Amino acid sequence: MEVLNDIVFQVDMDTLLARLHIDKKSEDAKDIQHLLQSAASICKPKTIYEVSYIQDKGHNTVNIGGVIFTSRVLRVNLDKVERVFLYVATCGRELDEIVATTDDFMKQFWLDTIKEMALGSSIKYLDDYLKRKYALGQVSKMNPGSGAKDLWPIEEQKQLFSIFGNVKDLIGVELTDSFLMVPNKSVSGIYFPTEIRFESCQLCPREVCPGRKAPYDKNLLETYYRDRI
Repeated sequence: MEVLNDIVFQVDMDTLLARLHIDKKSEDAKDIQHLLQSAASICKPKTIYEVSYIQDKGHNTVNIGGVIFTSRVLRVNLDKVERVFLYVATCGRELDEIVATTDDFMKQFWLDTIKEMALGSSIKYLDDYLKRKYALGQVSKMNPGSGAKDLWPIEEQKQLFSIFGNVKDLIGVELTDSFLMVPNKSVSGIYFPTEIRFESCQLCPREVCPGRKAPYDKNLLETYYRDRI
């Protein structure tokens, strides 16, 4: 297990304004610049990962490091895989301190976007770090609760967190009774080597989704539920 907490968070102001659809000459842009300066001064993205090995595979289950995960899609994706990388990444709790001090809805929305970008920094750092340290080629990842409900149920976050112990003490992330994470801009999942890149979005028919990374492929979804393994 390794904690990565020396992650530099840098956001280009033009990139942030474009994401928020704000004119750089507007009064809002000035407020956002001050907000970004405050956020960047305290923001500390973090991530934790664990290298683990698959001990057993059932029809719809995978035993990873002694913990049973249930997902047909995960099982198929890991069919020829022996080593995986489990992780939790977060924007950090520091930005929640700013959110708590304001009741301005727009400012909260801007902060939420900054938090999302901080999480992106954490994920990219982990991705680059794992590829460099373990000489990985192409990798894909799956996240509990991502995509359609039954691909890998969000309840499986509990099993994933159990591998790390007290994640709150390690990187400040805790799991609620409804299996959501605090801070809200946090993500957990499993990296695995793959010849063909996989995105959970490919198996999700939801039409309206701002986070979609790949088009829905009904034919691909059907292949996962055929008794090929």
